[in-house]
Amino acid sequence: MRTLKLVAVSAGLSSPSSTRLLADRLLQATRYRLAEQEYAVDVEVVELRDLAVDIAKNLVTGFPSGKLQEAIDTVTGADGLIAVTPVFTASYSGLFKSFFDLIDPAALTGVPVLLGATGGTARHSLVLDHALRPLFAYLRAAVSPTAVYAASEDWGSTGDDYTEGLPARITRAGVEFATLVAARPAHEAAEDEVVPFEQQLAGLADLRLD
Repeated sequence: MRTLKLVAVSAGLSSPSSTRLLADRLLQATRYRLAEQEYAVDVEVVELRDLAVDIAKNLVTGFPSGKLQEAIDTVTGADGLIAVTPVFTASYSGLFKSFFDLIDPAALTGVPVLLGATGGTARHSLVLDHALRPLFAYLRAAVSPTAVYAASEDWGSTGDDYTEGLPARITRAGVEFATLVAARPAHEAAEDEVVPFEQQLAGLADLRLD
């Protein structure tokens, strides 16, 4: 039986947070669907609030702490990634963006990604399309068709004649995402090895010293 690794990145700042709750619900829906298809699933959650200081230091020094490097390796080694952020000033949070700024631009190529966001009102829901999708398109990830936005009012709502309730949207997103994850070949290898820019500079320095 093939074992799939699902990783969720939550950028919620409080504990508990609606952002983490949405990440957990999306993980649950995806895991349930994959289990129906007889896949074994390993699940891990990366809480960015616990890495905030390490992320800031990395941005300044260029060197990740051991804990931050472990989180980056966890994310880039996932068979499927769920990324959920709170909405601040009509976009993703600075903590969320700062973490993904540290990911090598080629590391998520082809990786299925399910997007989620939380906010106080439904009017911020367009953040999924005008901010999150472009970010992961730049990272060349395979973004799942249905993204999920959860406003405060959505948690107790079952929807209406025009809008699906949050549980239905989470289930639909999980089913679509599970299909992408299951369809991706295991451990796809890149056609060309990408050498980080810092490593190329170090090589030039060594040449000048010889």
